[in-house]
Amino acid sequence: MLGRRLHELRAGRGLALTALAGRAGVSVSMLSAIERGEKTPTVVVLSRIADGLGLSVSRLLTDLEADRVIVRRAAEQDHIAEPGGWHRTVLTPVVPGVNFEWIRTTLPPHCDAGTFPAYAPGSHEFVAVEAGELCFGVGEAEYTLAAGDSTYFPADAPHSYANRGDEPCVYHVAALIMRPRTA
Repeated sequence: MLGRRLHELRAGRGLALTALAGRAGVSVSMLSAIERGEKTPTVVVLSRIADGLGLSVSRLLTDLEADRVIVRRAAEQDHIAEPGGWHRTVLTPVVPGVNFEWIRTTLPPHCDAGTFPAYAPGSHEFVAVEAGELCFGVGEAEYTLAAGDSTYFPADAPHSYANRGDEPCVYHVAALIMRPRTA
């Protein structure tokens, strides 16, 4: 976002990379890398670039906040019908670099959604039951949650969800799923 904003401001002033580099006291390669999103400038470099554009740092960054809001309309939500008759709706927008999901799930009566594998260390899940009764397992332990109940658990252990009752169960999962680091 900063790179795009910097490029727009520079181009809007009719400045070549070399011209802004000279004004700002920042190398052309650094400016180019920032515009491409490959490097994040330090506060000192950001201040120099703002000076080169004739702006304050706060003015340079002002319009970036508007780009941070992502709206996902109901019609755009992912609806997933699973085998066994259960249904998931992914409520949250996809945000690059953010491994968070908020999911609404409906389990019909006597439906077992199965066991989910352990996620990477540092993963977390919060579960809130909206309606019905949820049998929720973590590792070897099992818990029964009723409408209005909620729970938290580190999601780095196998976990399961089932509705053993005669009424549909509706619950929400807020999950922060860490990805294993790659070398």
